[in-house]
Amino acid sequence: MSTMSRVPHADRVPYVAVVGPGSVAPGSDLYETARRVGAELAARGITTLCGGLEGVMAAVAQGVGEASPAGVCIGLLPGDDASVGNQYLTHALATGLGELRNGVLVQASDAVLAVGGSWGTLSEIALGARKSKPVFSLFGWSVHASGETPPGTQEVSSVEEMMERLTSHLARFRSQG
Repeated sequence: MSTMSRVPHADRVPYVAVVGPGSVAPGSDLYETARRVGAELAARGITTLCGGLEGVMAAVAQGVGEASPAGVCIGLLPGDDASVGNQYLTHALATGLGELRNGVLVQASDAVLAVGGSWGTLSEIALGARKSKPVFSLFGWSVHASGETPPGTQEVSSVEEMMERLTSHLARFRSQG
């Protein structure tokens, strides 16, 4: 018999994955958007999960760290070396799983926020939808690819709308505990 007790949903800090392309340059509009997302998550006391590398992942971690009070951003890195994580992470976890770490990232989260889009982002969106996680997409695949929103994805038009929908989902999540 396990001596560990379960933390009820109402008492557990939510974990939200933020996914997006690693090729986004610091200072670009998409980078600044992801940075705002990180700051908003930290302001709400949400633990942020990301892939731990550059681009959107660094931007969201930077926003989490710059918030007042600063939040927590955990990077799940694809390789075996935690030192390759971006400089803004609170914690860097070397998974050694390569792209398979996308599944761990999504599974560990209560919701997935996609900022922008790349092939890796698309895989994380698909995994989130497959696991029935709420997936909110800002400037993602529905905008820059086919013009259609991937199934299970809710397209949003601003950081504010993304946070409103996420907050609504988390309120329902916590009430289930």
